[in-house]
Parts: sequence; C-alpha cells; structure tokens
Amino acid sequence: MKYFRISSSVLWNLFLLLITLVFIGIIFLGSLGAGYFASLVKDEKLMSKQEMRDTIFNYDETSQLYFANNQYLGKMRTDLERTETTLKQVSPKLLDAVLATEDEYFYEHDGIVPKAIFRGLLQDVSNSASQSGGSTLTQQLIKNQILTNEVSYERKAKELLLAKRLEHFMTKDEILEAYLNIIPYGRNSAGRNIAGVETAAKGIFNKKASDLNLAQAAYLAGIPQSPFAYTPFTQTGQLKDKKALTLGTNRMKTVLFRMHETGYISDKQYKKTLKYDITKDFRKREKQATEKYPYVTYEIEDRAKNIMAKILAKKDGIDTKRLDKESKMKEKYMILADRELRSKGYKVYSTINKKTYDAMQKAKDSFPYYGATYNKTVTDPDTGETKTVADPVQVGSVLIENETGKIISFIGGRDFKIEELNHATQAKRSNGSTMKPLLVYAPAIQYGRIGAGSPVADVKFNYGGWSPSNYDEKEERGITSARDALKDSLNLPAIRLYAQIIANRPAEMLKKLGFSNLDADDYTNYAASIGALKYGVTVEENTNAFAAFANGGNFVDAYVIDKIVDRDGKTIFKHKSKKTRVFSEETSYIITDMLRDVLKSGTGTIAKSNLKFNADFAAKTGTSQEFKDVWVVGYNPKVTLGVWMGYDQPKTLNAYNGAYFIPSTRINMLWSRVMNSVYDADPKLATADGKTFTRPANVVNRSFCADTGASSGCGNMKSDLFNGLLSVPSVTTEDLLKPFGGTLPKAKEKKTKEAATPDRATNSTTSNSNNATNNTTSNNTNSNANDVPTKPKPTKPTSPTKPADDSTSDDSTTKPKPSNGTDNTKEDSDKPSDSGDTTTDKE
Repeated sequence: MKYFRISSSVLWNLFLLLITLVFIGIIFLGSLGAGYFASLVKDEKLMSKQEMRDTIFNYDETSQLYFANNQYLGKMRTDLERTETTLKQVSPKLLDAVLATEDEYFYEHDGIVPKAIFRGLLQDVSNSASQSGGSTLTQQLIKNQILTNEVSYERKAKELLLAKRLEHFMTKDEILEAYLNIIPYGRNSAGRNIAGVETAAKGIFNKKASDLNLAQAAYLAGIPQSPFAYTPFTQTGQLKDKKALTLGTNRMKTVLFRMHETGYISDKQYKKTLKYDITKDFRKREKQATEKYPYVTYEIEDRAKNIMAKILAKKDGIDTKRLDKESKMKEKYMILADRELRSKGYKVYSTINKKTYDAMQKAKDSFPYYGATYNKTVTDPDTGETKTVADPVQVGSVLIENETGKIISFIGGRDFKIEELNHATQAKRSNGSTMKPLLVYAPAIQYGRIGAGSPVADVKFNYGGWSPSNYDEKEERGITSARDALKDSLNLPAIRLYAQIIANRPAEMLKKLGFSNLDADDYTNYAASIGALKYGVTVEENTNAFAAFANGGNFVDAYVIDKIVDRDGKTIFKHKSKKTRVFSEETSYIITDMLRDVLKSGTGTIAKSNLKFNADFAAKTGTSQEFKDVWVVGYNPKVTLGVWMGYDQPKTLNAYNGAYFIPSTRINMLWSRVMNSVYDADPKLATADGKTFTRPANVVNRSFCADTGASSGCGNMKSDLFNGLLSVPSVTTEDLLKPFGGTLPKAKEKKTKEAATPDRATNSTTSNSNNATNNTTSNNTNSNANDVPTKPKPTKPTSPTKPADDSTSDDSTTKPKPSNGTDNTKEDSDKPSDSGDTTTDKE
C-alpha cells in the first residue's frame, strides 16, 4: 500500500503537471494563434454597418431591353447574367436543398462553425486528400462580395472576422437571400455565365425559382460546388454529352441524400426523386438578343449608353454639353455608362415596333434586285491575316413617326454577320438629289424667292472649269418651272437657284434639321445643293429631315430610347419630344405638293405604282455620282420612310442591269416593297389612317408669267401655289442666269411624251471643293481593285405591276427595259457625271 500511495501520488502530480503544461500550451498556442490571426487581419478596415450592408447588396444585375409596347427583347450583352430575387420568390424546396448541402446549422451558428474551421485547418496542415470545407453561407457571402477567392490564411482570417461582424448587421434571412442572388451557377442555355437562383432556374429549366420541383431544386443546389463541371450547358449553349451530364446528375443525387439525411425529405420522396430524369427538363438552346436581333440590340445599347453617360456626368456636376466637345471626357463617361448599364439591372424601353421591324426585315431579305455581289479582302487588325469575304449591295432604311420623332423600325443592313455597321444610323453617304428640297427649294420658298411654279433656268454653264449637267448631258430645257425641275430632278436649275440664295446660308437649315456632320465648306460649296457634302449624311438624318415637311415645318429629333427604369422601378430617363421650327407651314405644304408630283409623274413613279394601297404620299429620289448611292425618301401625314442602297466600299451600282434593272428602278421597287411591309404590319401607319396633308389658309393659287414670274404682261400665263404672305419678285432672263451666266438653248418642238430621266445628282465641284466621303467600313478593310462579282442570276419582277424604266415620265405601267446582259442601254451609257469631271471618285 505504501508503494501504491507513493506511485499514485507521483502519477497524480505528473497528471497535474501534464494538465498544467497542456493548459499552458493551449494558452500559448491560443495566444500565438490569436496573435497570428491579429497579424493577418490588422490591415483590414472595419466597415460600418451601412457600408457592409451596401457592399453585400451591391451585386450586379443584368439590364433588360424591350421593344415598343413593353415587349421583351432580351438582356444586354454582359460577362455575367443575373436577375435579383427575394426569398418569397424562391421555392421552399430549393431553400431546403441549399441549407442541407451548404450549411446545415445556418440558423443556429453566429457566422462560423469552429469545429468545421479546425477540421478544415487540420486537413490543410496534414495535406489530406479529403477536403470537406468549412465555410458557412455567411463566409461564402463575405468571400464573394467583400473579399476574393484567393487561397491564403490571410483571406480566410479576414473572412472569419467579417462573417462574425456581418451576423450582427444582417438577419439570417437577409444573408440567405443575398447568398442566393450572388452565387454562380455556370452557364445557361445561351452559353452565358449566370449567377443567382432566379437566373439559373430560368436559364437552365426555363422556370421561375418559385416553381421548381424537388429534382430541379436539388440539381441547382448542387451546382455552386463546381459551377462549370455541373452546369449542363457548354459555352455555346449546347447541351453537354451524356458523360459530362452525369457529373451534374450525380451531384443532384448527393444533394438529395443530404436532404434525406437531415430530414428535409421523406424516404418516399427520396427514392422517387432518385429515379427522376432531370435531363428532360433542360431547356433547349436559347438565342441571345444579339443573335435574334443584332442590329436592334446594338442600337439600343449604344443609345442607352449615350443617355446614361449624360446622367452620370450630371450627377458629378458636369455640364453635359462638354461631353459633345471634349472627347476624353466623353470616353470616360461612356465607359462608366457601359458598366452601369451592364451591371445595375436597368430596364431599357425602346420605340422599335417588333411586328413592323420583322415585316421590314422580311421585305429586305426577299428583295431580288439589289445588284451584283463582289468579293473583297479584309485584314484582321489583331493577326494581320487577310481573307476574302462577300461584298454585297448594302441597304439602310428608317421609318419615323413624324409628330414625335419616334423611330418605329429600321433596316440596318443585308446581314449582320457580313457587316456589323448599322447602315440606317451610322453610315454616312452622299444623299444625292434628295438634298434638293432640303437645301434649295424649301429655303428658296421660305425666303420668298420662288413659289411652286416660279421660273428657273435649266441652262448649262462653265464656272472656273466646272461644267455640271443634268443626268442627260445634252438636256437643256431653258426656262422651266421649279415644280418640274424638282419633279424631274434636274441638276442645273437646283445649282443655279442655290447659288442665288447661298448668301442666306441655307445650310443653317440643314443644321436645324439634324445634319450632324456639316463641314464649314458645306455652307459655301455650290455642289452641296446636289448632295456633295464633305462627310455625307446618315439615312436616319436624311429621313428625319424630310419628316419636318410632313410635320408642318417643325423638326422633331428622331429617337429610339423611350425610357430607362432602374431596378427599384424608378424612371431615371423619359424621352420628351421637342419641336424646332425650321420652315413655315406654308413652305412645308408647297414643297409637299411639289413632291407629290415626283410620285405621280416624276422620278418616283415606279415606287408609287408598286404600292398595294393608297395614301397621300410625297417623295424624293436621289442618286449620287456614278450610281454609288441611290435613295428614295417618302412621307405621308403619319410617317416618313427613307431607303438607301450602295456598296460599303463605294462602287457603281450601274452594272448587270439586265438582271437587276437600272439602279434608280431598283431603289424605287425596294422603297415600295418596304412600305408595303409596313402596311402589312400596321395599315394605319402606312395609310396615315386616311389622313391627307392639310393646305394652310395662306397657301394660294396665283397666276403668273411662266417666263418671268410676273403677275401680268405675258402670253404664257400659268397658275400654281404660292405663300400668300410673301411677295415673290418677278425676274428677267438675266436674273435667272445669275451668277453663272450662260445662253438659253434654242426652242425645240415639244415631244408628245416628255422624257424623264432617272434621278441623278452630278456632284462635281471645283478643284478645291469637298467630296462626300463614304466612311462606312473600318480601316482594315481593303477593296480589291480587280474584284469579280458573283455571277448574277437574271430574274423577273414578281410584283403584279411591273415597274417602269426611269426613262419615261408617264404613268409607270410601262414595262422595265433591262439590257441584254450588257450595260449599254441608252439610259445607262450616258456618262452619269459632270462633263468636266475627270475624277471618278467624286461624290
């Protein structure tokens, strides 16, 4: 017993010593660990409650785009797609699956689970093959929203500290809701990266998160552990192969096991759901908005960014006008606007009517008479590699509501895959003779210089070596009326009349009409009267300008973005149309009446004859030098439709006319087909609901001498429209020939049927004049000088009424006269440029 007592005493003392040493060791290690922990987090700034909450809830959300009438288009292009949701909008089954899999004791712990931390630490130190993890949902939220995915003890220490702190600032439901909105879920059926349960439910199963069944909930709950392994879709939106899909379905079964183990589902539910074929629920490949409607998507995004840039600049106290003048400042705010729109869950509502847009694209795609398709070589700016691609005739078109400026629809091009440039809103081209009513005749009427029937001189001249002509170089009518000169699109009277009013700077009116690329020389260049602007004009701008005539002389700037709404439902932008008086009502009506004749008996008869409905239309055709651009812009009291055709790398359209008809005929036919498609989509727009242009009280019929414009003393008296408020002066022959001079041609016998040539603007200028530049392609695109077009297939018009050749001025029931495979028809063999011009590139 003595030895036993001694041994027991020694053992007890050794035990106490061991306990003491262990205790001291624990204190030492704890102090050491605490010191190490403190050293890891010493530089971490402690956020206030509001700062931490704001950071947690500041998760990106994808903005959405809409057609007119709140019709959904798609989501903005972004690196990560996300739609915010609330706990009430999430299926309880999914909540159970997430908690059972990711954080069983979520509602019990205070942000961290110590035993899980020590287990993870032990596994890490021992380099164990089994890594069970130890992050709570709170820790995962901290990692994703405040910290990074960096693998380090420092990041982990900060994560633990902030998780504990976050539990004091947010409720459990708030933490769970935030987690469900930020967690990544791989890819959706469009191949886009997605985050958040609502986006995942929609993108994978085409269901709302609130409508998921048990199997679907379990599948989604399993994805976050390894998003790109378990997601069922590839980066192209295609469904993965069977072997790859097995990874996700096995993970779903693991989630179901955890739900059963933790009591969230019964034995019966567990066994039944294990047999469920989840693969049948995966949605079919979804096309992105940029695939379905690329031109619309890009246009809405670009315009929304410009609006948002101004909103952000205004918030910063910056005068938004500076963005138009200072390129670097604009670049800065455009970048900020892009980030804002792609990540803050805005809803962008546009004016584009889907039904009308679809109808116009169908008309564009089915039109067979564009012209020959050439080949061109392009150089990749990154790799320097060159390749041969198709170079077809391109098209641009815009349909604008006159009173509001709303762009109802447009045609951006033949094929976005061939050329991404929006030819309706971005391409700048010579507008040819469509310039004449805008810059010459309407201003001349406005200034009181002429009335509709006033005499003008169709007489050749040579001015410093510049000898312009009409389309038919031999044609000189002598004294003719302004109405006929505009109807038949004669160049010489337009140039002479413009020279007589140029001191009034009528180009100022173009600026008021929305022409945004005017150069200083455009105000003084005589050839601007027939479309020779230095930089050209877009289809949108040209069409928008004509809408002012339909709108009684008021210009209303065209727009696409109707409103922008933030994620909280607050409207941060709403478009307000503003009218700017450019022409008087009297001027607008007189011009409109003159342009009615273009369709009745002038260069637009083909367009009118191919319409399948009746409406009060006025229009102007246009052709630039060497047939590089052809236009028709027409309007009724409700809408204005402009259509343009040409090659991206400007070249003549006057080729293969035996297969496609002459260029002016083609554009007439295309305009009527596009307008017919508008009628199919919305008859009230196309017909203006039966409305006609109302003649103002001050527009009067006045008799005058056709030779001088005098009210009497002439045997050649006529009657036409004038502004009754203005007194148009009588003129002499000498006055009409100013400032270029010239000699009246000898009188000729009148033909029984006067020839009306295709509309033609011969935009030659003096040696120091400006040539309209066609900057529609990027600098890395080079046109091959020896391009050979693909062989055209001669086709016949399919319209019930065949369009007439522009060589007649009578009703367009005359059949078109295509050539025999060569380009030697009388109409086309005439040199379509000024007789004194030797430069083939002039516009």
